[in-house]
Amino acid sequence: MSDISAMHPISRRSLLSGMAATSALLLLHPFSARAASNQAHLRLMETTDIHVNVFPYDYYADKPNDTMGLARTATIMDTIRAEATNSLLIDNGDFLQGNPMGDYMAYQRGMKEGDVHPVIKAMNVLGYDVGTLGNHEFNYGLDYMFNVVGGSNFPYVCANLTKGNLASDPKQDELFFKPYVIIEKIIKDGSGAETPIKIGFIGFVPPQIMLWDVKNLEGKAQTRDIVEAAKAWVPAMKEEGADIIVALSHSGIDGAPLADRMENASLHLAGVEGIDAIFTGHQHLVFPGPKSWDGIAGVDPIKGTLSGKPAAMAGFWGSHLGLIDLLLEKDGQRWRIVDFTAEARPIYHRDEAKKVVADVADKAEVIDAAKAEHEATLNYVRTPVGKTSAPLYSYFALVADDPSVQVVSQAQTWYIKQMLKETEYKDLPVLSAAAPFKAGGRGGADYYTDVPAGDIAIKNVADLYLYPNTVQAVAITGEQVKNWLEMSAGMFNHIPAGSKDAALLNANFPSYNFDIIDGVTYEIDLSQERKFDNDGLPVNPQANRIENLQFDGKPIDPAQKFVVVTNNYRAGGGGKFPEIAADKVIFVAPDTNRDVIVRYIVEEGTINPSADANWTFKALPGTTVTFESGPKAKQFLGDLKSVKIEDAGDGAEGFAKFRLIL
Repeated sequence: MSDISAMHPISRRSLLSGMAATSALLLLHPFSARAASNQAHLRLMETTDIHVNVFPYDYYADKPNDTMGLARTATIMDTIRAEATNSLLIDNGDFLQGNPMGDYMAYQRGMKEGDVHPVIKAMNVLGYDVGTLGNHEFNYGLDYMFNVVGGSNFPYVCANLTKGNLASDPKQDELFFKPYVIIEKIIKDGSGAETPIKIGFIGFVPPQIMLWDVKNLEGKAQTRDIVEAAKAWVPAMKEEGADIIVALSHSGIDGAPLADRMENASLHLAGVEGIDAIFTGHQHLVFPGPKSWDGIAGVDPIKGTLSGKPAAMAGFWGSHLGLIDLLLEKDGQRWRIVDFTAEARPIYHRDEAKKVVADVADKAEVIDAAKAEHEATLNYVRTPVGKTSAPLYSYFALVADDPSVQVVSQAQTWYIKQMLKETEYKDLPVLSAAAPFKAGGRGGADYYTDVPAGDIAIKNVADLYLYPNTVQAVAITGEQVKNWLEMSAGMFNHIPAGSKDAALLNANFPSYNFDIIDGVTYEIDLSQERKFDNDGLPVNPQANRIENLQFDGKPIDPAQKFVVVTNNYRAGGGGKFPEIAADKVIFVAPDTNRDVIVRYIVEEGTINPSADANWTFKALPGTTVTFESGPKAKQFLGDLKSVKIEDAGDGAEGFAKFRLIL
């Protein structure tokens, strides 16, 4: 194994600036330019979390978008390949679901024998060498996933997805895919001589797919802990002759202590002996990148290392290409790493006015590969299904009751009452839990729902509800309803009374876990500490952020039973909400939440999504807080009746800043 942790990686920029070289040499990465006769430069390139974004096109907004698209990432690949003597291309998962093209292919077009999915067509054009699975590969079911990956010209690996119960030894697990592949590649060394090297790739998926896609996987599959699987299979890769071992981890970076079946386990995975480099994903972040993981032991976000080993995470939707460059040296019969750099190279930048500027054009071959499906998707998403009497937008979804969430709750309540009317639960009061999916954050300053009054098309429904979740309902008590809301209130920082312009939003709390529960009214007291941490564990058991919680105009009875309609992710334990898990589920729908919203709009003809202000913040006189939203939010300030919000100038990265007066 290479002793990577003892190295002092150099930056590509410092190497280039220190080289007295010709302009021709400057086109090469320094490792290619300086490699000796017994050395070779190997460039590993990663895409991750593509989510079917082959085209630089936002189907939800129905317009081009220069921040996304594998067709753009493909263009920078050409330049990046040219900078290196030797290269390999991998995909790190979540390629199959995530935009309307994915839904069109799964729900409308289907996969007939001999068909090749457009995202796979694009990958085949680009010559990928290996791929692994992400959690969203399972959203449409196992059979569909296997049909799709069967069209690829490259292998898929996954070491912790099994066909049944786990064996006592991970190496005895019956796996759906090979746990790893070892690619024997002929590489050129510094003298131009060609010599073979064996590079091993091992893949991992978050174990939580068994919660998130229980409908598709229960009784058909099982998952093993990522680190446990790695410790079993990496030695076998060494025994098989792998010179270099690269982990393809569709799992993010988390500084928490190692725990069984950890979702974001890449830091601990990098610590497994024998792994030389690691590609990560799942979190939709960029690594290396300063500030994202400052202060986490074992993470160097500047050099791009996890546990001292080179690592990269390439953003999402094709926004970046992850790069790990290895300077290899032949040590007897084996290759070892003597130096490395890591980078995530973007496809766009923002100018001084914070506007997005594309750095590259489309790669024609990729566009051509998926053009027919792209045009069919456009027809699919433009189909009208009804009208809305008021605009639907999510610019203030994290700070006030919101029309885009309201219509989801209206549709869910309408649906579940029909489904339960002949069951033992027909007389229980129905509540609805829904969260804003497009609320800026890591998605950027344009990542908001914005549907004008008038016609609603399928693209608008997909914009309201991004994921193909299915409807589920749970039966819980009034006390559990309160704790559900206490968990959701983790969206907000602690704001002592009298604070001036304190940051309101907790950047580490995902917006899709900020559930609004309709059917009750309540206030959120920001002067109280949060009751639960992000794992649903009580950190301030005596705290009570949720105040004046009422049902039917009266204080909620902690013992009263309620039906809460939600989605399969939340009902199955997604987000780790206290006491919300599969044992509380009373109804599992055959329909997706999106389909329910479409049916509701069709049934109503014209919907009225006006927010009913069933929740608000408790007044804290003399206290103000700030938050960021999209610049277009300013035009809707006059719509807000339950809160006082004012323009507070510019935010970062193209966002606008607002002040909330408590």
